[in-house]
Order: sequence, then C-alpha cells, then structure tokens
Amino acid sequence: MVRASEGWPADADFVDYVRARQGRLLRAAFLVCGDVHLAEDLLQGALVKLARSWDRVRDEQPDAYVRRILYHDAVSSWRRRRREVVGLDATAVGPAVPGADDRVVRRLDVLRALDALTPRQRATVVLRYFEDRSERETAEILGVSVGTVKSQTHDALARLRQAVPTLDLDPGGVR
Repeated sequence: MVRASEGWPADADFVDYVRARQGRLLRAAFLVCGDVHLAEDLLQGALVKLARSWDRVRDEQPDAYVRRILYHDAVSSWRRRRREVVGLDATAVGPAVPGADDRVVRRLDVLRALDALTPRQRATVVLRYFEDRSERETAEILGVSVGTVKSQTHDALARLRQAVPTLDLDPGGVR
C-alpha cells in the first residue's frame, strides 16, 4: 500500500472524489480526443497527477486542476504522436433503434467534423459547449488568453458549419 508520505493521498476523500467524477471526466476526455482508449489514458494520467497534489488542491478547486491537466495533456499527446484515423463508414453501422438512421448518420458526421478540428479548437468547443464554461474559464483551463478562446471557438464553429451544414448552430452556441 502506498503511503501519503510518498506523495499519495491517504484518505477516502480522494477515492470519493474520483468515484463521483470519473464518468464525467472520462466523457470530457473522449470528447476532446475522440478515442476511448486515449481518453482513458489521459484521464488516468490526470488523476495520477491530481493524486500527487491532492493535499494541496483538495480544499481549493480540484475539478479545475484535474481538467486543466486533462486538456493540456490531450493537446500535448497530439503533438507527440502521429495522428492515425480509421474512417467510419456510415453505411456499415446500422441503427440501434428502428427509424434512427438519421441520428446515426448525423452523429457520425459530427464525430468526423470534430476529428477535423485542431486540438485547441476541439478543446475550446468541448469546454464552451459540453461543459458550458465561460470564455474566461476556458482560457484559464487551457492557459491561453480570452482572445485566443474567442478566435479558436469562432474558427471551430466555422469548420463545423462547413463540415456539417445541417448541424443546428445558432449565434448563441451549439444546440
């Protein structure tokens, strides 16, 4: 068993924190990177880093801390590895529910469009519209200026509109 003196949390608060948030954090990681296995790896790495700093951040904002690690590591992983994407064929995937053809095709279109975004664009879209973060919060999490968030979000939405013209985007955000 690892002891707190070795840099690991010794109490149940950390375990409770992880259990309560791991599902949402994993979903956010998946939305940022688009790959379940990479999302699991990113989340595991972020939680290890959080564990090492738990005594310092537990009473502050552990959510902000772990999300910042998650998004930074996601962007870094794109820089380190060669991007290899296996395309999905919408005709090869049958609907899970009768009459769900349009939803399946739309979902695949949106996933392809998200895959076409740059890592920072994808991160800003996930933070702004999936997590409903403000421009300022998004900038703090990503460690960039609010202006960068605005421009990355604008460019990302333009690319999404171009890739999926039927996607319902309004001036106030994504629906």
